[in-house]
Amino acid sequence: MKASIHKSHVRGKVTAPSSKSYTIRALMCAALAQGESEIVNPLDSDDTRAAVEVLSQVGVRVRRRDDLWLVGGGQFHQPEVDLFCGESATTLRFMSAVCSLVPGRCKLVTGPSLAKRPVKILVEALQQLGVNCHSQGDVAPIVVNGGRLRGGFVEMPGDVSSQFVSALLFIAPLAEEGVEIRLTTPLESKPYLLMTLECLEQFGVTVESSPDFREFKVRKQNYQPARFEIEGDWSSASYFLAFGALSGEVEVSNLNPRSQQGDRVLLDFLKEMGASIELSGNSVTVRQDGLKAIKADLSDCIDLLPTMAVLAGAADGRSEFSGIARARIKESNRVAAVKEGLERMGIEVAEEQNRLVITGSNPKDAVIDPKDDHRIAMAFSVLGSMTGETVINHAECVSKTYPEFWDVLKSIGCEVMIDG
Repeated sequence: MKASIHKSHVRGKVTAPSSKSYTIRALMCAALAQGESEIVNPLDSDDTRAAVEVLSQVGVRVRRRDDLWLVGGGQFHQPEVDLFCGESATTLRFMSAVCSLVPGRCKLVTGPSLAKRPVKILVEALQQLGVNCHSQGDVAPIVVNGGRLRGGFVEMPGDVSSQFVSALLFIAPLAEEGVEIRLTTPLESKPYLLMTLECLEQFGVTVESSPDFREFKVRKQNYQPARFEIEGDWSSASYFLAFGALSGEVEVSNLNPRSQQGDRVLLDFLKEMGASIELSGNSVTVRQDGLKAIKADLSDCIDLLPTMAVLAGAADGRSEFSGIARARIKESNRVAAVKEGLERMGIEVAEEQNRLVITGSNPKDAVIDPKDDHRIAMAFSVLGSMTGETVINHAECVSKTYPEFWDVLKSIGCEVMIDG
């Protein structure tokens, strides 16, 4: 499927889709609670469907009623088939830990892109807690022989993926001895861990953490069924806020201004770049204005790299983004994908291991290969609205987190033609 985007002046209001990260975290907590929980306004996307399907294979009941999912947890059984996680890294990593509580053998398998992403650190951490599990070298598939979780002390690095730490925290309350986690390197993507802790608290679980988030202690305790309302997703909203800054005026509602989500920092970045921003309740309006270059550390908001890169591509001056190394092991090598796309649009980019320097100019027409990465496709649609015609190949990849993206884009006046 191809999306052809023509030069457009956008204007309108959109509702941010629900958060993928909160939806999957709430599903995990509900699965671990004895009884039925309610997840209100969940995100329905490729990644969240993968989580629901995998959980259903191990005995978790999920009943869908419009904007409400009823989740019956606490009764695991051995799956009859391999657990296919699709391209959802969150599902793979969280379920690798949860399967330690599932009686019998679980084999977690993935789609081709996710099969390249590292899991060995998580597998080794689970082994330290007494879990019988192994991976295929550094990557999936992962085999877990579960049913009993000893617990105890575990050390692991904190600068590869916060999802590894979250995965351990989900199962820690149900370990026989409780769990103590010590990170050997500073935690990156701290906001995602705060989201995990928020979910755990709402489901009745208490976690003790050090001020620097290098040590965690979780005593033996039980999850309690809960009603969890999913807030809007700042990551998905970022593209429309960027559209407002570059090509018109856009209001995005359903955003929690006090959210734990790290990508909320986009508002600070936009202000620093000179965008016109108005806040009202749970809505943010961004209006087109001349943008200037910015220097920003993206360590705690790495999913914003594509959005910030396209904003920098149209800004006046040279922008510098640090803390980007982990973007190389996302759905694609996002550093390389961003660089390639910007250069195709005539924008100068200099790449280092942990830094990207972008010299803004007037973007030109191009054909963009998003590398089957939803965030690359959505971000380059923003720059496409400034050119005569930009074509984004494999545009269907947005269904990973935002299946309605192209239709919503049309609703605010962006000229988009879908072929195939």
